[in-house]
Amino acid sequence: MDEVRNPFAPGAGNRPPELAGRQAIIEDARIALERALLGKAARSQMFLGLRGVGKTVLLNTIESMASESGHVTSIIEAPENKSLGEILVPKIHQALRKLSAIENAKAKAHAALKALKSFASAFKLAYGEASISVEPEQGVADTGNIENDLPELFVRVGEAARDAGKGWSLFIDEVQYLSRDDLAALIVSLHTTNQRGLPVLFFGAGLPQVAALSGDAKSYAERLFLFPEVGALTEEDAKDAIRQPVNEEGASIDEAALLEIYQKTQGYPYFLQEWGHQSWNHATGDHITLDDAVSSQEATLKRLDEGFFKVRFDRLTTKERKYVIAMASLGNGPYRSSDIADALSESVQSLGPCRATIISKGMIYSPSHGDIAFTVPMFNDYLIRNLDKLG
Repeated sequence: MDEVRNPFAPGAGNRPPELAGRQAIIEDARIALERALLGKAARSQMFLGLRGVGKTVLLNTIESMASESGHVTSIIEAPENKSLGEILVPKIHQALRKLSAIENAKAKAHAALKALKSFASAFKLAYGEASISVEPEQGVADTGNIENDLPELFVRVGEAARDAGKGWSLFIDEVQYLSRDDLAALIVSLHTTNQRGLPVLFFGAGLPQVAALSGDAKSYAERLFLFPEVGALTEEDAKDAIRQPVNEEGASIDEAALLEIYQKTQGYPYFLQEWGHQSWNHATGDHITLDDAVSSQEATLKRLDEGFFKVRFDRLTTKERKYVIAMASLGNGPYRSSDIADALSESVQSLGPCRATIISKGMIYSPSHGDIAFTVPMFNDYLIRNLDKLG
């Protein structure tokens, strides 16, 4: 089949041609965005899931929807080595410049810029190439304590958005990389704007442990956010994610081929995109058969191994690699920490620092006390499949 017309888009954050199985989450977001603009209470959302399930796609989709509905948006990816303030300041500056162009919001936007200048000065933060050409407001967002200062800054931004007849929606990907203090400050800030009825919403995405991290940071987080789980697709949705794009290109696919792709990918969206991409390229004419889906396995696994899986494995040290290989040798997870220690002939306590570092790198998480699981679907299969190369 014509590779130029291949509808599938495997890649980090690439929107698939058919966003199957996520309609309820998107509809909840749409309602929240519209309620915020009307000054009605709306709950922010935190999308939780493993790697490759489409959390970033959801964030990007909802950010576009927010922009179209009248929200000024700020979208960022939390890095592992920067503070929340450092990544927020330039984005808030950009949002306030947009709001300041609206006549009714000029005064509040100016006040918010002064608060931003105070905040940036208190934490010695840069704000990109453009300068904040106002004087800081003394006594506002300038204590140097982020849990005190960030809520004051968010309130100023929310007031400017309200006077402009708009909302402000903040989107943060990889929330698990925020420090505990930064996450607590973010939660307090959203709680404060929510209590004041300001049109401020937050949409975050992170690994499954983010719900527990949020609860540890502030006990009321579970009442402030919705925590939709973004997981593997059902069989019906997975088949739709393949069938619809194929049909829209004037082609067709066997039901048996759809079942093969679903079973081999376990319904994980990134893997579906990769298998669909390879099946299309293997097919001839305008029809994908079961044989095409089966013969695509080698090319699909090669692409996944060399890209999706390998880049994550390469981040680990030698000791960390031994730890995750020991996990995989035990079969499918979750895994007991004690069993991993036994496999490595070490104590659970001695492996604690190694385990903590792997968690901090976003490779594993603890679904329950004493248990460990991979954050990357089918990662254990990758390790076993390539044990001769990786061991």
